Amino acid sequence: MLFKLQAPGENPLDFEVSVEQGSWMGALVCLGSLLANVFFGYLLDIVGRKACIYCLAIPHICFWCLVYFAQSIEYLYAARFCGGMTGGGTYVVIPIFIGEVVDPAIRGRLTSLFTLTLNSGMLVGYTLSSNVPYHLIPLLVISLPVLFLLIETFFPETPTYLLQRAEVEKAEKAFKFYQGHTAESKQDIDKCNAKFSELRDAISQKSQADVVTWRDFFSKRAIHALSMGSMLILINVFSGSFAILNYATSIFGAIKTDLHPNTNTIIIGLVQIIGTITAIILVDRYGRKMLLILSTASMGICLAAFGMYAFFAEETSVDLTPYHSWLPLLLVALIILAANVGVIPVTFVVLVEILPPKIRSKGASFCLCLLSLFTFILIKVFPPFMQAFGLSASMWACASFAALGLFYIAIFLPETKGKSMSTEES
Repeated sequence: MLFKLQAPGENPLDFEVSVEQGSWMGALVCLGSLLANVFFGYLLDIVGRKACIYCLAIPHICFWCLVYFAQSIEYLYAARFCGGMTGGGTYVVIPIFIGEVVDPAIRGRLTSLFTLTLNSGMLVGYTLSSNVPYHLIPLLVISLPVLFLLIETFFPETPTYLLQRAEVEKAEKAFKFYQGHTAESKQDIDKCNAKFSELRDAISQKSQADVVTWRDFFSKRAIHALSMGSMLILINVFSGSFAILNYATSIFGAIKTDLHPNTNTIIIGLVQIIGTITAIILVDRYGRKMLLILSTASMGICLAAFGMYAFFAEETSVDLTPYHSWLPLLLVALIILAANVGVIPVTFVVLVEILPPKIRSKGASFCLCLLSLFTFILIKVFPPFMQAFGLSASMWACASFAALGLFYIAIFLPETKGKSMSTEES
């Protein structure tokens, strides 16, 4: 959409959008996300997971209304800020909600499925912005948050939150709902009751110390978990996949590929979905650590190779015409594929699993605040850095962060596959 707003003769609005204003449109998403990380991280334990999910739809509806009625750049700034609030809140609320309602055997797959829905939405956005008139898009898409609100009414609150509120009867009903319990036999009933009793006992054991204090964040385990989470967020952001996605059209335009930049961007959206589906299939089979190692190693190699291609394209007179039609797109597609197999979806699976239950919601909120802050820095710094040092140096800088991530994950990150979400495991 930004490419269309800045392209001569294609802007459907009554005002122009400069490069500087475009960078602020990208950065304000991160500021909205940062606010939502704090707000929803606080609200999760006050009003519950389900109420927070309802709240996510409000800024999303505001986003599309502001896009439709935009009369100046300030409308788009406000819209992007609202969009960032929905995105930031989603990253806080949804992984915790999923982690608390699903069986550990499929938790990784379902948490990765959350990333698949985000990537599918991005692909729809790429496709609509390239083929549908500007003012028709909000009219089509605004029905989705409304439908979301209607469907969510059929889902109960998480059993974990209800037990924390001492609502045992509601918790048991919710637990049976999410376990798909149909009471077909006495053995099934006993098995379901045993699982619920285990969860209730685990929540009861820590209920006496349920008030979170600053001291809880400075325990040895909490510091260790928050340090690992912060490092994973750093790798997630500065390995460059988000910058490439955010500026994909500009990057493809800079190296002058034969395909239209919008076509390249749609192809990258499809690759995102393929990568996330791969993660869903593999994350509970081979574990979190293996996918992260594979992802960071592949990203580092492909980023370095793309940087080399960009160097020859920008700094030398080497004839790259035979490769223009396929090599840049292939390298970027491999980078995004590798990121979506591990670094992007699996980071959030591990983040929920490594945090101690007592500080999980607030700890996740802290890590996601870092995500928003780091992403804001990246989105603001990437265009001037690329302008000053070139696309090649930008890709090599991202490759160095991927290499750092590979080293850290291989040596320091524990495997969290199958870990119980209700017990204080070391």
